[in-house]
Amino acid sequence: MTQGGAARRTVLGAAVVAAGAGITGLAAGPAAASGEGGGRGGDGGFRDLPYPTVIGHRGASGYRPEHTLASYQLALDLGADVIEQDLVPTRDGHLVCRHENEIGGTTDVADHPEFVSRRTTKSVDGVPVTGWFTEDFTLAELKTLRAKERIPAVRQRNTLYDGQWTVPTFEEVLRWADREGRRRGERVWLHVETKHPSYFRGLGLGLEEPLARLLRRYRRDGRDAAVFLQSFEPSSIQRLSRLVSAPRVVLLSAANTRPWDFEQAGDPRTVADLVKPEGLKWIAGFAQGIGPTMDLILPRDAAGRLGAPTTLVKDAHARGLLLHPYTARNENSFLPAEYRRGTDPAAYGDALGAFRTYFEQGIDGIFTDNPDTGLLAAEAFRPGRRPVNG
Repeated sequence: MTQGGAARRTVLGAAVVAAGAGITGLAAGPAAASGEGGGRGGDGGFRDLPYPTVIGHRGASGYRPEHTLASYQLALDLGADVIEQDLVPTRDGHLVCRHENEIGGTTDVADHPEFVSRRTTKSVDGVPVTGWFTEDFTLAELKTLRAKERIPAVRQRNTLYDGQWTVPTFEEVLRWADREGRRRGERVWLHVETKHPSYFRGLGLGLEEPLARLLRRYRRDGRDAAVFLQSFEPSSIQRLSRLVSAPRVVLLSAANTRPWDFEQAGDPRTVADLVKPEGLKWIAGFAQGIGPTMDLILPRDAAGRLGAPTTLVKDAHARGLLLHPYTARNENSFLPAEYRRGTDPAAYGDALGAFRTYFEQGIDGIFTDNPDTGLLAAEAFRPGRRPVNG
């Protein structure tokens, strides 16, 4: 059962209070209303999602510290169609939800004297990074830390919630999603990214196999499972395609960049090559969609204003690929220049106008830190519309 427009508008207009509380009482194991069953009959697949699909980027990270159960809960309560998780491993092989394996910016680890000696510098995908890393902590140690806002200068209100929640494991998220699915009578969709998969495989902490085991355990491994699997490394998606049948998305960064697995393998192709018809045809051989940075669809000029759209949407749809671009946010500092209002980078600009411009391109969905804003803008594009590649 998909929420209709009126129901969504009721949600958007209501005061949001539920996600401010801690999440407790998680189920002990797989539930009947998991990815494969329960809710909307369990057999519709991703093409039955509302279009355009609104994806809660790291939850509702515009309002709560990212990748906390509270952020995921708030995104769901605001009406997001899909909730995103990024996965990194602990030293003892548990998958936890953090945007990066460096956790100095998203937890209070620096305040723990017992972990001072673990601060170090590592090369992650060829980039030197200094801080504390999940792969140097056991899950028990990581659970002693508390999450905090990643960009407090932009989102000062989010700092109110610093220290309220722990770092969730992906299994805890699966249990939460099953519980919410039973409570709501509809499946809770997830969008799950493997972070730095080649780097972790080199440490003996490969992500794909433990992820596949969890997906099978919670019955989210089938072709119609309520989950998308995503990665910036195509080889990670190829590996997952051999392990599970769940829908898969290749993420695409700036045109002049190369995926790290391409760098390691000596593959000369850049993202610019992958967004050409031949590159998209190659991706369609093992994935159902792409997640490009919005600049690959609507490039910005030197002044930060939007230019003429590229042919990427048309070209991807011609090869049966859906598009979930990233990332739409409300604050001026993230908006195209023509949608900024005032000079405060942390103030909200004309985010609704920006969302509408993005949706006018024919994209199938969008990652956003502010799912309520995205849903409000999406309403005008939903009546009677179906995905181009449906």
